[in-house]
Amino acid sequence: MPQPAPGRRAVLAAAAAAAPAAVLGLSAPATAAPPTGNTPTGKTTGGKTPAGRTTAGKKPRLLPGGGDLGPNVLVFEPSTPNIQARLDEVFRQQESAQFGTGRYALLFKPGTYQGLNAQLGFYTSIAGLGLSPDDTTLNGDVTVDAGWFNGNATQNFWRSAENLALVPANGTNRWAVAQAAPFRRMHVRGGLNLSPTGYGWASGGYIADSRIDGQVGPYSQQQWYTRDSAIGSWLNGVWNMVFSGVQGAPAQSFPNPPYTTLDTTPVSREKPFLYVSGSEFRVFLPEKRTNARGVTWGNGTPRGTSLPLSQFYVARPGVTAATLNQALAQGLHLLLTPGIYHLDQPIQVNRAGTVVLGLGYATLVPDNGVTALKTADVGGVRLAGLLIDAGPVNSATLLEVGPGGATRDHSANPTTVQDVFVRIGGAGAGRATTSMVINSRHTIVDHTWVWRADHGTGVGWETNRADYGVVVNGDDVLCTGLFVEHFNKYDVQWNGQRGRTIFFQNEKAYDAPNQAAIQNGSVKGYAAYKVGDAVTTHEGWGLGSYCYYNVDPAIVQHSGFAAPNRPGVRFHDLLVVSLGGNGQYEHVINDTGSPTQGTSTTPSTVVSYP
Repeated sequence: MPQPAPGRRAVLAAAAAAAPAAVLGLSAPATAAPPTGNTPTGKTTGGKTPAGRTTAGKKPRLLPGGGDLGPNVLVFEPSTPNIQARLDEVFRQQESAQFGTGRYALLFKPGTYQGLNAQLGFYTSIAGLGLSPDDTTLNGDVTVDAGWFNGNATQNFWRSAENLALVPANGTNRWAVAQAAPFRRMHVRGGLNLSPTGYGWASGGYIADSRIDGQVGPYSQQQWYTRDSAIGSWLNGVWNMVFSGVQGAPAQSFPNPPYTTLDTTPVSREKPFLYVSGSEFRVFLPEKRTNARGVTWGNGTPRGTSLPLSQFYVARPGVTAATLNQALAQGLHLLLTPGIYHLDQPIQVNRAGTVVLGLGYATLVPDNGVTALKTADVGGVRLAGLLIDAGPVNSATLLEVGPGGATRDHSANPTTVQDVFVRIGGAGAGRATTSMVINSRHTIVDHTWVWRADHGTGVGWETNRADYGVVVNGDDVLCTGLFVEHFNKYDVQWNGQRGRTIFFQNEKAYDAPNQAAIQNGSVKGYAAYKVGDAVTTHEGWGLGSYCYYNVDPAIVQHSGFAAPNRPGVRFHDLLVVSLGGNGQYEHVINDTGSPTQGTSTTPSTVVSYP
């Protein structure tokens, strides 16, 4: 198949700016065939949330658990009429609404559906409601393509597919996505094509706990991470293809072909998911696995526990942070239905085992410089399916997992941060000094995209200032699928001991005005991934950093990676790339690795360090 020269989304950022930012209202309420009894007995709220008002001398009224999932969750069953028309209606609204306000979850009850093509636009999640993907079969496709952007898939962000079996109409399903677009717990009874029609540019994504019976064809995808899955075969690689715990993965061969293959994933715990049991919604909590390989759902009931919806506060946009915190204090979990939630104080998770699950890219916006969400130093917290959007007043941090100085051992029951995405600017003015801080030990960050916007509105070197993307202070933290881009200083700064990262994708900030703006003392530029000088043990596999200094192409970056040079700090399969000669790297890691040169996009690689 043709292999186009890799390019980046910034090349066509002007075209993206022309995409509609406003969201059209659907012509009718977006509800379809809600399951019978989806409001648990005794918990009827009619979709309305009591405010939990306090009067003198009285305790706040208890908030109810359970309730209706709201107008932007569309629930289908095989007998629902006009499913395709509903899907098409949402897609027309969301296809090019990159920075719009629409948020949707498309949920399919168990059964078999015929002849559907669910095209997914921005902020749209599709999922089955069975315990196994094979409980819900779509004879048809779940499609992501790039017609809205002239065949360029590098901006196909913020959409997801989960817990479905697909029988593609032509034998191969098309899933041409970029960052923040997970493909989880899927069974494709055929092949999977990760490129757009015409094999245009595509910039990388994530698959987990999925089975693809046929071939996966990344074609023009520049990098990709696949975890704990099973595939028939894998076609090719461009720069950086990483596999851990994947049956059928290609053998280790980096850099030619650029495959980094780990037989197992050291620790993993799949994302919580909504399902139906009889007439009741429940949330399944998969159990932790060590040295994991293959899918979790292949043989009978998956291993884990479940919670009834009555144990969740079902939140709607417009609810206050105080009400969310009251629900948590009552012992409820949080289910955030699709929409945008403005916060004037942090959501504070203090109870071990708390679940905060977002549907349809539920979005948290701190309005007054607060942190959006904080957890105490407790085990087993599950944060999943959220977009955190920086507000116009600078926040010191946006997400804090554990307080500073956290030291408790959570190895038996770690906190997981899964499909939690952070954005600084793009949808409007936004600022944050540090986006994500991980202080609790043994935390697993499983698929995140932390992005200082390079296009959209509210974008500029100082306009959406954000110095640090992810800062890890806790010991024994594992990142699987770490995407962090465009920060003014270090994209990742890792201070904790015994940290591990499997797959890292980075671009340095495009918009640095000159060499002086990125000078780091005597060092040219801040590394994309910096391991602290006091760290004695750290390991990473399959890490890539790219530069595209399009304001001043003469900028030189000393290295993509920086770390103490000691035996316990080890890296495998590193690369740096200059995109079209817009900036150059002198080395890959520290003073090791050849410089990038000229306008080619040929990576400079280091197979093992030190």
